[in-house]
Amino acid sequence: MNSKQQKLIALLALFCFSVIAALFVPPIPQDPSFFDFADKRPWLGIPNFGDVASNIGFLIVGLLGLRGILIGGRIGLFTSAGDAIPYYVFFAAIAGVAAGSAYFHWEPNNDTLLWDRLPMTVAFMAFFAAVIADRIDRRAGLLLLPVLLAAGVASVLYWYFSELAGQGDLRPYAVVQFFPMLAIPLMVWLFQPGHYTRGRDIAWIIALYALAKVLEVFDAEVFELLGQTVSGHTLKHLAAAGASYVLYRMVVTARAREPQLGVAAG
Repeated sequence: MNSKQQKLIALLALFCFSVIAALFVPPIPQDPSFFDFADKRPWLGIPNFGDVASNIGFLIVGLLGLRGILIGGRIGLFTSAGDAIPYYVFFAAIAGVAAGSAYFHWEPNNDTLLWDRLPMTVAFMAFFAAVIADRIDRRAGLLLLPVLLAAGVASVLYWYFSELAGQGDLRPYAVVQFFPMLAIPLMVWLFQPGHYTRGRDIAWIIALYALAKVLEVFDAEVFELLGQTVSGHTLKHLAAAGASYVLYRMVVTARAREPQLGVAAG
C-alpha cells in the first residue's frame, strides 16, 4: 500500500466515523427557537432588515466570482477547462444564497429555510469537489461533483420532508455541512499543493466560517453587546461572505502564484 492510498484511507475513515457518529445520535428536528432572531427591526418596508440586507455580500461575491472565473478561462488561469466547473457551481450557488437567505429572513419558517439551505449546501459540495480535484485527483473531483451535489441536495430535502411528516431530522444535513470542514484541512495537510488551493487561504476560509457559526449561535448576545446596533446573525452573513471572498481571491490569483506551486495532482 503506497502513501497516497494510506492518505485516502484516512479520509475514508473520517467519513465513516462521521456517518456512524450521526447514526448514534437521535433524530434532530429543527428547533423552533432557531427562527427567533435577535434583530427584528423593519426598515424601508423590509422586515428583519439587517438579516435580509446583509445578504448583499453573497450576491457581490457570487457575481465577482462568476466574472473572475469567466475571465480566468480566457486568460489561461485554468490548466484544464474542467478545472473551472466546481468554481462556477460554487459562485453561482453563493449568488443563490443571497436570494435564498434574503427570502428566508423576510419571513423565517421551514418553507423559506429550504431555499436558504439548498444553495448553501450546493456551495459546500462544490468547494469540497474543487479541493478534491486540485489536491488529490482532477478526474475524481469532477466525477464526484454531481454525486456530492446530489448528496447535499438530498440531505436538505430529507430534512424538509421529515419536518412535514412531523419527524424532523437534521442529521444528514449536519454531516454534509460539517464533514467537508473537517476533510478539507486534512486534505490540505496530507496532499501536495495544487494550482488553486493554497493552505493559508483555506485556513482563513475555515476560520471565517467558524466565526460565522459562533456569531449565529450568539446572535442575541452580540446584538446586546453592540448596543442593539447590529446582531450576531447579520454579522454572520458578512463573515460567511468574507470566507467566500477569500476563496475568490485564492482562485483568481492562482496564476500569479504558479511558479511557486509546482504541478497539480491528477
